[in-house]
This record gives sequence, C-alpha cells and structure tokens, in this order.
Amino acid sequence: GFMGSGKSTIGPILANSIGYSHMDIDREIERLTKKRVTEIFLDEGESYFRTVEHGVLETISQEQRYVISLGGGTIADEINFVIIKSSGLLVYLKTDPEQIFQRLKHKNDRPVLKSEDGTMPKDDELRRKIRSVLDLREGYYNRADIVIETGDKRLGLTVDDIVRRITPYIE
Repeated sequence: GFMGSGKSTIGPILANSIGYSHMDIDREIERLTKKRVTEIFLDEGESYFRTVEHGVLETISQEQRYVISLGGGTIADEINFVIIKSSGLLVYLKTDPEQIFQRLKHKNDRPVLKSEDGTMPKDDELRRKIRSVLDLREGYYNRADIVIETGDKRLGLTVDDIVRRITPYIE
C-alpha cells in the first residue's frame, strides 16, 4: 500500500498473529546503511535508495514464513514486482487519498512527497502529490493477491480481516 496505509504498523502485528517473523524493508535499509531513509534520499538520491531496496528485497524473498512490510514504492518496479509475486502472497492495504493526506500532513519523513526545497508542501499541493504518486503506483497495487480496504477500520479489525483472508493460502 501507499505510504501512510499502515504497512509498518500492521506488519509486525500480523506476523505475530500468524506465527511468522517480520521485516520492514525501510527499517532494514536504515540498519544496513546506518542512515534514515530521508537522509539516504537527501545524500545519495532516490536511485541509490531503490538499488539498496532491491538488494534487501532479493535477500528477504528467499526466506520462508515472513511478513514483509514493503516501502510504498518498492512494488512500483516491474523487477521487484515479479520477485514479490513469485515469492509470496501480496496484500494491498488500500487507503483513500484523503485519509492518506490526513495521516501524512504532519509528517516530514516522506521524501517522495517533499517539495524541491526539501520541505513538505502545503495542504493542496500535498494532496496533488499524493494523488500523482498514487496514480503512478496503483497499477501495481491493484495486482495484489488480496486487497484490504483500511478505511476508518480499527487496527485490530484490519488485522483480523487480513488473517481471515490469507489463512487459506498459508495453511
């Protein structure tokens, strides 16, 4: 799902619920590079970040019984998409653009959404950027095995819904 859809929050809870291990790709990149994602984008650029991200994805895709919290853009690369689809079950946490806006408008750690001067844009521009990036990625997101509408649903209900929907695939 898109940034702000709940991947990093839901991933470890889901993993615990089904007895799997968990990895958050962005946190693993930060561990390996010893830099925050925002610093990597600023210092090395998005291309470098995507190269490291691809390497992490290749490595973790070899593991069994993992819930992986992908970065919002990990999937928006055809090579990554093939790796993801061939190594596991892909769940899309679908979130309305306005809800994404509400979740992200006070955050400043989303480099893909920042203005050219490195600041977070004002509300209208942020909404446009969210919609623009979402439009670019949604074709990949919609090819998921399972789509879960997150909406205003409580976290526990979302996890329960995912567990119910994935159980036939993992047993």
